[in-house]
Amino acid sequence: MSPLNALGLPPELATAQGGGPALPGSAGSATDPARRVAEEFETFFLARFIETMQAGIATDGPFGGGQGEAMFRGLLSDEMAKSVTRAGGVGIADAVYREIIKLQEAQQA
Repeated sequence: MSPLNALGLPPELATAQGGGPALPGSAGSATDPARRVAEEFETFFLARFIETMQAGIATDGPFGGGQGEAMFRGLLSDEMAKSVTRAGGVGIADAVYREIIKLQEAQQA
């Protein structure tokens, strides 16, 4: 098992490369700064969403709870969000990317 797949994620979610799908007819590559910012926003949003979902989960049991889990739960949320974004995301990055491009085109006109 690779270090990226230590959580037992499906192979498509545990890749080191990624960048999400590019929009048709656009320069939506992973090296495009606007695309990178849009994906970072999606990752941030998903991480906060995952943290909120995990907030109500009880961590009782022989291996649950404690200071260590409290410390690392946020890191786990961040990594899950990065994995989802790399695998194509949920569409937030695409919408943000379109708006960034629209704003840039309006400023140039």
